[in-house]
Amino acid sequence: MSNRLRGKTILITGASSGIGRSTAFEFARSCPEDLKLILTARRINSLKQIATDIIKEVGNGVKVLPVQLDVSDAEQIRGFVGNLPTEYKEVDVLVNNAGLVKGMAKAPDIAEEDMNITFATNVTGLINMTQAVLPIMLKRNKGNGAGDIINIGSIAGREGYVGGSIYCASKAAVRAFTDALRKELISTRIRVIGIDPGQVETEFSVVRFYGDKARADAVYAGVEPLTPEDVAEVIVFAVGRRENVVIADTLMFPNHQASATVLHRKPT
Repeated sequence: MSNRLRGKTILITGASSGIGRSTAFEFARSCPEDLKLILTARRINSLKQIATDIIKEVGNGVKVLPVQLDVSDAEQIRGFVGNLPTEYKEVDVLVNNAGLVKGMAKAPDIAEEDMNITFATNVTGLINMTQAVLPIMLKRNKGNGAGDIINIGSIAGREGYVGGSIYCASKAAVRAFTDALRKELISTRIRVIGIDPGQVETEFSVVRFYGDKARADAVYAGVEPLTPEDVAEVIVFAVGRRENVVIADTLMFPNHQASATVLHRKPT
């Protein structure tokens, strides 16, 4: 694993917490020598702290560049690659992790603002980031390309559930884009990897419920959800395979879950 990751530059969106943060640490621990991490999110102070913590844990063999970036803002993405320091421009791995949803409203009561930010982040932001980085990957190997694009989806993109219509629709779009992109790049050596987690305990539910921590905690009552570290391990495993091996499509659940709507909760 370490040998296969050595020398790579890895870009992770939504890296200030949750799956993105854990993925940054997992890459650093898996290859503590000759690795570059570009960590992006809206909260720059959190990114700087993560960078400090990674170096403290694994040493200076990993270089970390924190970059403030809101993927829902297309203008910020347009200038992103051009503003990277020269030594970080050759991105080998893009982890499209940034995502959110606001509320659980059902049609016709879905707020337009909630719909817009969900799609601008989960769908348009993911596609814009891919388009910003893909030209770098396509130039490698005399035009045959090389690199990895990992799109973090959700079980919600495979199965709708009540109160999740806008989130499910956004993640279904991610799944469709991932599948189509893999086919479009079939003549290259660029791997397109989709990872769809089930229930994971992150700040996701706090954001969904507009900061209501008690309501967010109730989502995980009586169950043991996946941790961000669980998902990070799968991401790094997929990237660390021999370059001819594509872990194209991964669906992962905690043991109490069998689908988006079939869960077993212990009495509380």
